Amino acid sequence: IRWPNVGEQENFILGNENLAKATAALGGEYVENPIWTPLLKHSLISVHPLGGCNMGADASQGVVNHKGQVFTGAGTEVHDNLYISDGSVVPTSLAVNPLLTISAITERCCRLMAEEHGWTIDYSLPSAPTRKHQESKLGIRFTETMKGYFSTSAQSGDDLETFRVAASMAKEARSEMAFTLTIFSHDLDNMLKNADHAAKITGTVNCAALSAQPMTVSEGVFNLFERMPFPPDTRHMIYSMQLTTEEGKTFFFKGYKLVKDDPDVLDIWPDTSTLYVSVYAGNDDTQPLVGKGILHIKPEDFAVQMTTLEVTNATSYAQKLEATARFGKFFAGVLWESYGGIFYNPHRSVPKAPRKKRQLRTCAPEIHGFTTQDGVNLRLTRYRGGSKGPVMLVHGLGVASTIFSTDMIGTNLLEYLYAHDYDVWLLDFRVSILLPAAKTQCNGDQIANYDYPAAIAKIRSITGADSVQAMVHCYGSTTFFMSMLAGLQHVRSIACSQIATNIKVAPVTALKTGLHLPGFLDRLGVESLTARVAADGGSWLDKLYDKALSIYALKEAQGLCNSDTCHRITFMYASLYRHETLNELLHENLDELFAEANIETFEHLALMCRLGEVVNAAGENTYLPHLDRLNLPILFISGAQNICYLPESTEITYNLLRERFDPKQYSREVIPGYGHIDCIFGRNAAVDVYPFILKHLEQTA
Repeated sequence: IRWPNVGEQENFILGNENLAKATAALGGEYVENPIWTPLLKHSLISVHPLGGCNMGADASQGVVNHKGQVFTGAGTEVHDNLYISDGSVVPTSLAVNPLLTISAITERCCRLMAEEHGWTIDYSLPSAPTRKHQESKLGIRFTETMKGYFSTSAQSGDDLETFRVAASMAKEARSEMAFTLTIFSHDLDNMLKNADHAAKITGTVNCAALSAQPMTVSEGVFNLFERMPFPPDTRHMIYSMQLTTEEGKTFFFKGYKLVKDDPDVLDIWPDTSTLYVSVYAGNDDTQPLVGKGILHIKPEDFAVQMTTLEVTNATSYAQKLEATARFGKFFAGVLWESYGGIFYNPHRSVPKAPRKKRQLRTCAPEIHGFTTQDGVNLRLTRYRGGSKGPVMLVHGLGVASTIFSTDMIGTNLLEYLYAHDYDVWLLDFRVSILLPAAKTQCNGDQIANYDYPAAIAKIRSITGADSVQAMVHCYGSTTFFMSMLAGLQHVRSIACSQIATNIKVAPVTALKTGLHLPGFLDRLGVESLTARVAADGGSWLDKLYDKALSIYALKEAQGLCNSDTCHRITFMYASLYRHETLNELLHENLDELFAEANIETFEHLALMCRLGEVVNAAGENTYLPHLDRLNLPILFISGAQNICYLPESTEITYNLLRERFDPKQYSREVIPGYGHIDCIFGRNAAVDVYPFILKHLEQTA
């Protein structure tokens, strides 16, 4: 249809400008219609060809009448039994998705045709199927991308060293292999319960040593954690599939990840991210070996993989999230805490729907496990935001590094420092609720002497930095200062929250420590206290504990609430936050951030509270005689209404150091309206607290 200069009309120009503005506002790139150019006189293209057999009142106005009957050539006379009822009868553009309009015209045409011929149309629904309807089961689907090296000069056998040698040779020869696979199962529960844990695989494999073009995957089977006879206490995550080249040549690909039954933080990342690959000529692994290699998944790819988890046939959004979290924890283990997008705890006392996490405004994290000199496995999580730092964030007792990275506030401390170009390292030391070590007994001396030296050494070895900055909170701050006084090296500045070397507590806390409550609980056989309430209410001791503390905590807390977790937190420590500084989401989900703390740690902490300063577990003054080791820039932060550790605690240490060393390198901020840990995850902490931390770090960045 020719319509000269139609595209140059003002309404099209205005529409084009508005589309460009809308695209820019959404962060997109606006691409104009390629034929809407001056060279082509701003030609346009319609959604579909207009008319062709237009509907009209008579033959002078169209091809068919309103019934779709074709005119004979003049007037309103029509041909017998000749109908047109598709989109060509529509005399105007229908724009986006004209299906409903065209369908309505066609159905009307059929109805009128039937009436004229005396036909009867049965509009009743088809009869019910005789086959019994099978209830749909929950399924799972996700995509995985791995990359590495593959060599055709490899020794046969199952020894891992043969894979490492092959990968090393391939890397030197730049012989790469990569795949992108979609793994899916139509029965998630069966997949998680059965020994074989079978799922299906589709996708492509790229390997120039085998084919110049990508190879297609067929007959793919994925076995999640199939138990193997060797090595002991391990399972294999097995990938088996046929590869077909464009020329029709076939190979058999078999790969496995070696995962320990009870993986610790030290080996969960290499276990989950390393695939040992063998390729055979033909259709199975009885054929001649072609080569071997090792593939890895990068942290950023693993983060993407966790977002591709898709549950099928869920009847509700909550069921979908719960199933996603179940599989994610089964597949990724402790890595799910860092990479998973859903929090789900089926053992909560009050059942809650799974919670969809917001995505953090950071890159994908890197997980680094390491072992202390006394044999405890710890974890560092790195977010590489820039070249400043590195800065290590250290949590307190009964929590984990998640207090710095929680998605339940608008901007957390991790995101804040990341946005200001810091290389941020979150430390989970031996009392972290994310680690198995949290369930064992320990004291502050062990943390000071072993955890921090190992963590600093690990950061320095990976980054090449000579020294590290530290942001430390609560018990993490107390033990970090103990470590500094014990001789910790390569720390160039410290920002500490709420406490340092001197301790002044509120009367109610003094009463608890004065009565030696942790020691009394220890003699009762209580090895730890937890902020999380068991789904069944727990043991008789738990129930007695809850009954007693609910009365106590309501009186002590600065704001009444009905949260059992909140009451337990108050009993275990003191009131740790002003209720009005928290948002509702975080307060309702405190059990995501708080859990167990061992009694031996409480005993050591209570001892220091009674004495008013840091001492070793035996009560000996082994730390403060070395105060000269704190001759470095330090920021002290206290919440003005902190009734766990009174603000005077940091004031004492601050004045002590200023009297002894250059006062210019020390600063102190008291935050109005804040308590203790709300300085870390209060809803407005990014405005009220974080700028002080940043200002201090910038001086030695």
